[in-house]
Amino acid sequence: MNQQSKPIKKTLVGTVISDKMDKTVTVQIEKHKRHPMYKKFVKSFVKVKAHDEKNEASEGDLVKLVSTRPISKEKKWRLIKILAKARKEGISHDINA
Repeated sequence: MNQQSKPIKKTLVGTVISDKMDKTVTVQIEKHKRHPMYKKFVKSFVKVKAHDEKNEASEGDLVKLVSTRPISKEKKWRLIKILAKARKEGISHDINA
């Protein structure tokens, strides 16, 4: 039985910061690292590009990504699910004001 096990795919959760490209979104991943000397948690950010086949994610959405084969030079992640949609604040144009 020479079965090869499938590699475990990594998943990330982040916020969409750009959706201007076709079928691609830029996602910002927030990481918390503990400082070695001061023991304080420090935020660090990583930006990755992910494949969005249906162009359904928009700026500000919380999304879940999974690692995949390289789709292009920088795209190595694929959008699985939109966890939360961004709230769009409507600007009211009051004529009387």
